[in-house]
Amino acid sequence: MKDTPLSNCERDFLLKAIEEKKRLDGRQTYDYRSIKISFGSNHGCCFVDLGKTRVMAQVSCELVVPKENRPNEGIMFFNIELSPMASPAFEVGRQSDLLVKLNRQLERCLRNSKCIDTESLCVVSGEKVWQIRVDVHTLNHDGNLMDAASIAAITALCHFKRPDIGIQGDEVTVYGPEERDPIPLSIYHMPICVSFSFFQQGTYLLVDPCEREERVMDGLLMIAMNKHREICSVQSSGGIMLLKEQVLRCSKIASVKVSEITELIIKALENDKKARKEGGRCGFAESMPRERITALKVDETPMEMEEVTERANDIVQRAEAPPETVPSPVLPAPGMGQVGQVLKNNWGLEEDEEDEEEQEEEVTIEEDQHEREDTGRADVVVISDSEEEEVIILNPETSTKNAGPTSCHQGAAKTKKKMK
Repeated sequence: MKDTPLSNCERDFLLKAIEEKKRLDGRQTYDYRSIKISFGSNHGCCFVDLGKTRVMAQVSCELVVPKENRPNEGIMFFNIELSPMASPAFEVGRQSDLLVKLNRQLERCLRNSKCIDTESLCVVSGEKVWQIRVDVHTLNHDGNLMDAASIAAITALCHFKRPDIGIQGDEVTVYGPEERDPIPLSIYHMPICVSFSFFQQGTYLLVDPCEREERVMDGLLMIAMNKHREICSVQSSGGIMLLKEQVLRCSKIASVKVSEITELIIKALENDKKARKEGGRCGFAESMPRERITALKVDETPMEMEEVTERANDIVQRAEAPPETVPSPVLPAPGMGQVGQVLKNNWGLEEDEEDEEEQEEEVTIEEDQHEREDTGRADVVVISDSEEEEVIILNPETSTKNAGPTSCHQGAAKTKKKMK
């Protein structure tokens, strides 16, 4: 399913607002959206909210055979999944250009930057090593997926702990968390991606573009950097030509943003560690008493509950007294109706009188018909009681021997006289 394209009016409105240094959500040019980091019940599960963009990262591990060219190093594997739940433009089982670009950029940011000590993941040289797998799932797409994915992936790696192992000869024993404490990964630094969007061939610059701003941008620049101001990777897309001054300007902005995000990650890890040490509820266990287990995020609405009883009493006293309920009177006059319980409906009195008159006329016609049958005159087969006109149909099979034309006319004349 393809996403709904922007109209020309929306595109012109966005570009005009960017020229005036205004954004849809009220941010300034270099402002980031609010970042919220939370953790699941198990180690290695992390949720990151970047504005309305929401991603989840899950880290897992298993023992595998190492690569032939690197027998003493562990294996790092990254996978990003674009779910239709995040956006109707994403399809299941289909690799789009955006998915391939995000996967490659995440590998360059985390694996090629050597942020994790892969040699510490070796169990038996050339035989068994740990394979660390990072799965990033998009839960809601509102722009800048790369930054949210990088923050979620590195935070989940810092939060993850692999099980401890024991080696006796050729046997390798993996101990559970009940037997031995898990071991955290050895992480050297935390690279984080910062995205910059350019408009009108690099004339205007925005940090952390949202989904609508990404649709009208001309190019995108992603810089992966750590808090030591070391650039891990740089990727430009969109086919725009950037000057050296523009790249240096973006790198200075990225260094400030990365240092702020790194402090936020460290603080979130410390708070989670403290809560687990004190035995507090974490992850989904924390959301159960708040009835938030089915919805990952619920905005709390503040309500004033002070002096509720007094306010309610004041409102009742100031309100007007309700009118006394009087039963509806019965109207027996013709043409009037009464609707209610245990009351007779008086509608249609005139119609009942007309029906009685018509029934009396029909009885008179039937009696006259029986008299004509006895005298041998013409019989009336059908008499229409239509409101427009009265039609009399004579029996065509009347014998001409018993009654001549004079008798038929006389019978019809008598019948019409009686009808009148």
